[in-house]
Amino acid sequence: MTTDPNLPDVVALDGRISGTKDVLGGKAYSINKMMAIGLPVPPAFALPTHVCAHFHANNRALPTQIWEEVLEQLRVLEVETGRTFGSGPSPLLVSVRSGAAQSMPGMMDTVLNLGLTPELRDVLAAETGDAAWAQDTWHRFRESYTAIVARQDDIEPPSDPYEQLRSAIGAVFDSWTNERVKAYRERHGLGVGGGTAVTVQAMVFGNRDERSGTGVMFSRDPATGAKALFGEWLDQAQGEDVVSGEKTPLPVESLRSGRPDLYAELERIAALLEAEHADLVDIEFTVESNRLYVLQCRAGKRSPIAAVRIAVDLVREGVIGKELALQRITREQVDKLATVGSIRADLPVLATGTAAGPGVAVGRAIDDVDQAVQLAAEGVAVVLVRPSTSPADVPAMFESVAVVTELGGSTSHAALVCREIGLPCVVGCGTGTMAALAGRTVTVDGATGTIFDGEGHAGTGGPVDERLAELLSYLPVNGAGRDYPLATLTGLLEKA
Repeated sequence: MTTDPNLPDVVALDGRISGTKDVLGGKAYSINKMMAIGLPVPPAFALPTHVCAHFHANNRALPTQIWEEVLEQLRVLEVETGRTFGSGPSPLLVSVRSGAAQSMPGMMDTVLNLGLTPELRDVLAAETGDAAWAQDTWHRFRESYTAIVARQDDIEPPSDPYEQLRSAIGAVFDSWTNERVKAYRERHGLGVGGGTAVTVQAMVFGNRDERSGTGVMFSRDPATGAKALFGEWLDQAQGEDVVSGEKTPLPVESLRSGRPDLYAELERIAALLEAEHADLVDIEFTVESNRLYVLQCRAGKRSPIAAVRIAVDLVREGVIGKELALQRITREQVDKLATVGSIRADLPVLATGTAAGPGVAVGRAIDDVDQAVQLAAEGVAVVLVRPSTSPADVPAMFESVAVVTELGGSTSHAALVCREIGLPCVVGCGTGTMAALAGRTVTVDGATGTIFDGEGHAGTGGPVDERLAELLSYLPVNGAGRDYPLATLTGLLEKA
């Protein structure tokens, strides 16, 4: 492996680079690591995090020398894929993805299917014999580019694919300074940080045909911590369809009977990557015409309850030590664990959906993001109700006591963000939920996926989970000078 700590401005992710997550960014680091252990990963290269500073210091433009290095690595992708960027008869399309050192799901920008023009759309249709797929892919790219790079709906992508690429790289670097990233980093105490990396990767197409699809899976249940493959899958779709929450996917478990060979391979990969990380992992994958590709792997966001169970189970399994188990529980998770809620039995049910963020909360259902932020600032407990959430909703989500969506599943944007911060969340409640709930005082039970009419919180207190008691027993008897957030929960044992 390459051992030079002074990495160039553009690096091939071939499994031989030794750059850290701080240098390569989380996404590129995971691609390189998966390459090294022989997993099926589309070829890619990265602009490390230090290039983000160069971009902003250069009046928010990519320096010419770095752009030349990008072009060199693009030619490597052409060789590895047998396709050509910007021309036929087999056009190469790429994704341009953000990747900070710390995982911030959905906060920064990604552009998929880059490299298409109306002319190349027709070339792609001629190559594959599938004009409908080529048109769908062009539509997806156009929508993504205009929203993220041009930021105006009435502007078409440039006719030069190289101009598209240079502008998209700049847009991803720009996203490091957007308001939702600032809000996320402030909420999680991540500081200013050194910038985001950019990963450019050859596209694989989950929307290609009836043998294609995309999904997100966790090596364990991120809501409960149970040791079982957990995730969601959409046929003939791309990754953004799953994580955006704009469609409601099927559980990945559905593949066990429908596509048993694929399910068995997903189980194998999840176990392999969990062992590699010694932790719960979140894995994005795509199947193109029955061929599986793994796109990303990272430590999975988890609920406070799941964090405890996973930490203890990994100690029991001999994977990690007690010290590391204690370090993996955050202050925010501890604050949520300190409050155990119950619900009155006489409340009418207003809506049900998928339980995506355990916990109980009571508040006024608000369907407007700006109004939610304003009311929260006035001290009103707000339950944010949306069709689905996007990164633009994050500031309002952080000010709410719970989140409810009409669409989406347990790996959607709303579920990921809420689960990490211990916010009660119910997703996929169905069209019409916003209208039915707006303005009402509701009780949200994120553990059962139920929204009740009125205030039904019956107080706090209750038995301490058996695994939490075990985790607390790992604390040093005399403190040993350590300041673990869990130490503040020791009083719970006396109440149990």
